[in-house]
Amino acid sequence: MNDPGLGEPIAENANNVEKLFKQKEGEVEEDYQTPSRWWFASTALPLVAGTFGPMATAFSICALAESWGMSIPPNETEEQGDEIPDPKWLLAVNAVSLVFALAANMSLLLNMAQRLSFSVAQPITIVGWYISSFLLVALVAFAPSGLRLPPTNHAFTQAYYYGIMAAAIYFIISSLMVVTVLGAYKGHYPREFKLTISQRTLMLQTISFLVYLLSGAAVFAHVEGWKFLDAVYWADFTLLTVGIGDIVPTTHRGRALLFPYAIGGILILGLVIGSIRSLVLEKGKKRMGVRKVEKERVKILAKLKSENGKVLSPIQAEKSPSSNGSSALELSRRKEEFGLMRKAQDRAVRSSQWVSLFISATAWFALWLLGAVVFMKSERAQSWSYFQSIYFAYTSLLAIGYGDFYPTSNSGKPFFVFWSLLAVPTMTILIGNMGDTIVKWLKDMTLWIGEWTILPGERPVRGIIKKGAARFTGGWWTTNETGAEEIVPGICREPKYHDNRHNTDASSIYLPTQLGPRNNKNLTPSHHSHPRTLLQEIRHVIFHLNIPHHRYSFDEWAYFLYLIGEEESSLTLHRAPQTGREGRRISSDEGGGWSWLGKKSPLVGRKSEPEWVLERLMERLEGVLEGEGGKVGDN
Repeated sequence: MNDPGLGEPIAENANNVEKLFKQKEGEVEEDYQTPSRWWFASTALPLVAGTFGPMATAFSICALAESWGMSIPPNETEEQGDEIPDPKWLLAVNAVSLVFALAANMSLLLNMAQRLSFSVAQPITIVGWYISSFLLVALVAFAPSGLRLPPTNHAFTQAYYYGIMAAAIYFIISSLMVVTVLGAYKGHYPREFKLTISQRTLMLQTISFLVYLLSGAAVFAHVEGWKFLDAVYWADFTLLTVGIGDIVPTTHRGRALLFPYAIGGILILGLVIGSIRSLVLEKGKKRMGVRKVEKERVKILAKLKSENGKVLSPIQAEKSPSSNGSSALELSRRKEEFGLMRKAQDRAVRSSQWVSLFISATAWFALWLLGAVVFMKSERAQSWSYFQSIYFAYTSLLAIGYGDFYPTSNSGKPFFVFWSLLAVPTMTILIGNMGDTIVKWLKDMTLWIGEWTILPGERPVRGIIKKGAARFTGGWWTTNETGAEEIVPGICREPKYHDNRHNTDASSIYLPTQLGPRNNKNLTPSHHSHPRTLLQEIRHVIFHLNIPHHRYSFDEWAYFLYLIGEEESSLTLHRAPQTGREGRRISSDEGGGWSWLGKKSPLVGRKSEPEWVLERLMERLEGVLEGEGGKVGDN
């Protein structure tokens, strides 16, 4: 989120309004046009690496904690097997792999904290993870012949499978960082990481959760006499509130320690979930939503130009016999242009919500169904069918944890730990996306039904029917006639907006100088530059910052633009929107006008509308207080 008031004050000359939209041109206008793949490479991939790197390191510790091979007595299972001590060379190579992994993780964290330069940290991170991966792969490959296992009745321990998972994660995240480095050196984004608070918080909370899990496992393994990796498996399903129940504390000391341990772990997990929601569902969705808006904007422009839409061409003074007539026509045209931009925004919101839901649901189903395949293969000793594996995976993903099915193999338990940790962000994102679509639709339907039954209101039956039809179809079947109200997007069409507070139309359109402030008082010629007026509006806009997705009507926008030195009815400050080449920076010589459907429109970019307005009002106030404010009444 961009803080209001940043950047240099804009010029107050109304004829030079381009400077109003040129502020931070490279950061704002270019930012939303940057292809999503480069944003993903510069932000998402390093964050994934920074989050999964500590997980892989935790698995490396598990791979070093116990021996890799075991012998199984006749007629017994892996749970009753006897561990075979690892040769010293295996322990040494395993420890070296862990050291390289720790160095790589520390280098990446220092780079993200801007304590280590990009050019120094990234080679250390990438090479360190690759070396760790290759060393573990070599150990896994030579383990069958180097562990001196008996010819029959032998198996690999949980530590062996943790080593496999750590090697795979190291290789994947190091490859992701290679993509990030290549993009930086090709100039697609700066060679540095500027993490936001939510990104830093997510990484630190993930590290804290893994440290907490392993530390608790070590304590309970000592108290209860468990194997360390069995304690890791127990700590995982305990802190994730799955509660399978195949391993439980039996001593008074262990049960007493469970009280604070479980509460602390659940609190940390809640913080992790909150950070995931803040980062992915709010920040990431906002970034992708801006790209969707840009695509819809380009589509609308292409359609209008193919139809020779006059709405794109500003009104010229000589086309009307009077200046007031031309101004009224221009204001009407701008309002229609504003409505088209709102339509692009609504389409983008609706499309991005359902696309996000589809992607997150696909990821969840993949985790469920593919995870069930792995559990079926790993639990061959229990003769699990695929349906039983699906049943176990489903009850575990939803944290039901009946305990009638649970993994017992040395491969099933480590995979369950990894799989259940993946389920945390997957479930969080899915539930968040359902809240924006299906859950919201069901909530609206429940309220509508309630108006018919147990929650009757003052609205007549006809009004209830029209409201429900408008709510669920986005204004397709009916329209709102009761004043200013924004109908939420429906499942069939885009929402429609109605604002009858001023009863404006093409024949009785108002001019900005007819607009009053919040109490409908008439403006004086110098009202827009009066510090008291600006301060009053700044106070209102600050309040709007706390309202999620707050949007202003055209009348409100016209008033705000008037306050900062521009009139929507001006015949000289506007121009037809320029589509240009997607992703191209807008040059300063493309003309001084702007369009609601253009790239310089305040409705595009990552800033919310209250943020944009507040920043410009603050700049206007600064200019007025410095004695540099222009007077529109003198123009």
